[in-house]
Amino acid sequence: MSIDFSQNYEAPVVTSSLTPLDEGETSLRPRFLREYTGQEKAKENLAVYIEAARRRNEPLDHVLLYGPPGLGKTTLAGVIANEMGVNIRVTSGPAIEKPGDLAALLTNLNPGDILFIDEIHRLNRVVEEILYPAMEDFAIDIIVGKGPSANSIRLDLPRFTLIGATTRAGQLSSPLRDRFGVSLRLELYRTEELARIVTRSANLFGMQIDSDGAREIASRSRGTPRIANRILRRVRDYAQLYYDGVITAEAAAHALEKLEIDALGLDRIDHRMLRAIIENYGGGPVGLETLAATIGEEAVTLEDVYEPYLMQIGFLSRTPRGRCVTQLAFEHLGLHPLGQQQMKL
Repeated sequence: MSIDFSQNYEAPVVTSSLTPLDEGETSLRPRFLREYTGQEKAKENLAVYIEAARRRNEPLDHVLLYGPPGLGKTTLAGVIANEMGVNIRVTSGPAIEKPGDLAALLTNLNPGDILFIDEIHRLNRVVEEILYPAMEDFAIDIIVGKGPSANSIRLDLPRFTLIGATTRAGQLSSPLRDRFGVSLRLELYRTEELARIVTRSANLFGMQIDSDGAREIASRSRGTPRIANRILRRVRDYAQLYYDGVITAEAAAHALEKLEIDALGLDRIDHRMLRAIIENYGGGPVGLETLAATIGEEAVTLEDVYEPYLMQIGFLSRTPRGRCVTQLAFEHLGLHPLGQQQMKL
């Protein structure tokens, strides 16, 4: 039987944003802190805040979760709700277009409930103004009528917890950011932590995987659980057809080679990005918008998805004049740092 694997890879495997390939991800998400792998500092602090709030029989203070995409901010919000034993309402910043949309969400909450707003930095500023008294005083002011006959009505809200998640904490306004009592940054995962996540996901999927296979996938997942789970699904396809359904290091390496993901987790876009800086701009510096136009990608995608990992592994640096490729990147690509010599010539 001939199978066309290319149909599975139309969306980039290493992107940290959600794609249709992630439809089954909900079933993989842990429900309690004891099941949540990694982010030990955040978990330790959260455990204290949650237990203290439960003993006082009060809602948890408002929580801001920030960090690169795909690290588990939405999952952690669900974990908090389960630990507190309350319901959670999930929405996103762009979905709340008018103050009335936010008012409808807030007035339908029960005491102690959690309202989770993903990409909260994209909230409309008018909507954000409504959120301030809701967070501080648990009340909202609604204007009824127009012109001279307009009246302001204050509606009391049940005490609730707002959990905001963002990949761009710097774009939050100071008044909004200051109203969060708990602020937690999620960091990229270590290989050992990702290997445990991969093994757990494989068991939930009913896959056979050995420790070397899990580590091979983890080491190429850019420190991101969402990417690790997505790669695991694609490796499963190859293991099923060529390795009797067992995910070994050899099976994982074979699949990842076909997916064009190298030993450090860099894919085609990473390589195009680094090579463009080297070949077109002598290793840098080059501005982000110029680089994005050169390789035909969105600047925000490069900045949010690709740059953080390249900077973490020391392949890319940001300077006031733009992005520069480091010596490590030259060595990884098998190129010589001739940028300065080429410019002199």
